[in-house]
Amino acid sequence: MTAPVTFSLALLNESATANLMADLALLIAPGDVITLSGDLGAGKTAAARAMIRYLAGDPELEVPSPTFTLVQSYELSPFPLLHADLYRIEDPSELEEIGLSPLPEGSVVLIEWPERAPDLLPEDRIDIALTHRPALGTAARAAEITGHGRAAAQVDRLITLLGFLDETGYADAHRQRMAGDASTRSYARLLRDDVAVILMNAPRRPDGPAIYHGKSYSAAVHLAEDVRPFVAIADGLRARGFSAPAIHHADLEAGFLITEDFGGVSFLAGDPPAPIAERYQSATDMLAALHREPLPDTLPLSAQADYAIPRFDVEAMLIEVGLMPEWYLPHRGAAPTPELRDAFVATWRMLLQAHEAEPATWVLRDFHSPNLIWLEDREGIAKVGVIDFQDTVLGPAAYDLVSLLQDTRVDVPESLELALLARYIKARRAADPSFDAVAFAEIYAVMSAQRNTRLLGTFARLNRRDGKPQYLHHLPRIWTYLNRSLAHPKLTPLRDWVVAHVPPPA
Repeated sequence: MTAPVTFSLALLNESATANLMADLALLIAPGDVITLSGDLGAGKTAAARAMIRYLAGDPELEVPSPTFTLVQSYELSPFPLLHADLYRIEDPSELEEIGLSPLPEGSVVLIEWPERAPDLLPEDRIDIALTHRPALGTAARAAEITGHGRAAAQVDRLITLLGFLDETGYADAHRQRMAGDASTRSYARLLRDDVAVILMNAPRRPDGPAIYHGKSYSAAVHLAEDVRPFVAIADGLRARGFSAPAIHHADLEAGFLITEDFGGVSFLAGDPPAPIAERYQSATDMLAALHREPLPDTLPLSAQADYAIPRFDVEAMLIEVGLMPEWYLPHRGAAPTPELRDAFVATWRMLLQAHEAEPATWVLRDFHSPNLIWLEDREGIAKVGVIDFQDTVLGPAAYDLVSLLQDTRVDVPESLELALLARYIKARRAADPSFDAVAFAEIYAVMSAQRNTRLLGTFARLNRRDGKPQYLHHLPRIWTYLNRSLAHPKLTPLRDWVVAHVPPPA
């Protein structure tokens, strides 16, 4: 049994309470339970309201006390949340009537007056006890925070985060929630004296169990399992004139960063969002400039350590595409036989090994619109701000161009894709007349097929394993991109397998 972790802190005003609840919100996930106890007027509802408003990204959101309704539900973008007040509970049977017994899975639950139903409380939970502290001011409170069971690690991490913010001078900064990504990372914008920075919470965590030759999925395909690759690649890009965020403060061991804030000017416009061609041109030019440079495979990380960029080898690519038969085909009710899996792997191995000797460069891996920010005040390719590159590997230059021109989150017209592909090839040939456009077009098609096959599996897995069904909306677009690449003559064996065995998205 894990020992509880407890700490106390003074909250001098409502802003301090709001900051505490925002910091805790960075660290929680669906299924977590947080109790709020204290006398009448101790600030339980104010604390719950602060967390709900932070997660909603709306400081004016109406968050009524659930004293009379007993439970209020909120469909928030990171996860559903239930806010319960048990003060009026007189019989345990009432908990079942209001949907709290058993506690719902897949939601965060905030419970005021938890002592009214002690049998409801799970072993894994965070308790926050609030008390008045009139000696510190009329609005002052003290909070005693205890993590029980698995939640002890979350409270321990909260202690580390609060210490990091205090040491860096951002303890009193205003917090704004930022949208997360498909990883375990979370982000907040910190505002202080009209200056904004980004707080990144990147806990060290492998993606999945050790089932790929004794490695987790993330280790097997060279995804970052901590924050160190982000820091090394950010410094490496900036040293070469590219726009990656400056790292202002870092706790490499805990996985907390405070970085430069690039703002939020997108590469998309309109409704539905569509690519802004001029900005996609600049991003294409940036890739051409990056790929024509000789780039090292090891970068300095600190005075004591270097970071070796992993190679995107055939085995890693095979594991990635293997997510499609593992997750997407069952999602579509078409789980493959062992013989079909073997044929799938053999076809892919043949395609990938044919390009194993391709010159390698830095592959930033998710070089597409959600991770690109337009920096109007900079010049040339420095206008292209890149914010997600911790999974960088050494691999084919075509991979990042595929990421950009076959944007997972937005429809890129085929005419624009072909125009920008030609623009990239022209820029590479201008720098190196020996650049082989025909060979590049072939590896572009192979990397397109590899990336989009992997994404079919990844997004089906995010739905089934991680409870994130929103990613299924992208499957038809990925399917369209995949079929564009399968039209290349060199991919005929793969196309035949896909046509015979892979149902299109519903």
